[in-house]
This record gives sequence, structure tokens and C-alpha cells, in this order.
Amino acid sequence: MQLTLTTPALLFPAISLLFLSYTNKFLALASLIRTLHEEDQNNPDSHVIRGQLENLRRRMKLIKHMQGAGIMSFISCVLVMFLLHLNLFQWGFIIFGLSLLFLLVSLVICLMEIKISIDALELQVQQMDH
Repeated sequence: MQLTLTTPALLFPAISLLFLSYTNKFLALASLIRTLHEEDQNNPDSHVIRGQLENLRRRMKLIKHMQGAGIMSFISCVLVMFLLHLNLFQWGFIIFGLSLLFLLVSLVICLMEIKISIDALELQVQQMDH
């Protein structure tokens, strides 16, 4: 199969939309952390806030890793286009596979972060139910 410049270029809009989604996740998490920090300042003995800290730490770590994998996918796509420009098709094909792998890793990590987020919301719903 011959790889052309248009093939890796097709990933640019997809990766850009992913970054928009990841940025929104990051901003929502930052807002939540700031709100919890304010609540903690007003009520330092709150067990609810303490229980959410580990969840927030895991989510921050996952968001960092999924953004990192997404960035590596983007960088790899640019590298593929450069290699194809230099007529290094075999290397371009290999690096394109690597780019897809980074994108897959980013999406799997995103799935894990969504699961943690849903679990946290489920706990809050259960608390309100009591």
C-alpha cells in the first residue's frame, strides 16, 4: 500500500477535536478542584472532600497521559508528512502506524478517565439518595 500525504493529513481534524475535548475535560476538572479547595477552606473537616481527592488525582494523571499520547500522535503525523515529502515511504508507513498507536492509547486512557468520572458521579448520586 502506498501512503500519500493526504492519509496522515486526515488525522489532523480528528486529533484537533480530541484536544478540544481533552481541554474541556481539563478545564472542568480544574474548576471542580478550585471549588473543592474553597469548600475545604471553609470546612476543613469535610470527609466528602477527602474522599474525592484520590479520584481527582487519578483523573488529573489520566488527563495528562491522554494529552501526552495525543500530542505524540500529532507529532508523529507531522513527522510522517515530512518523511513522505522526503520520499522515505517505508519510514513514513512505520511512523504512521506509531501515530495510530498513540491515538489508540490516548482514546483508551480517555475511556478510563470517563469511567472514573462516572463512578464518582454515581457515588454522589448515592449520597444524595440517602
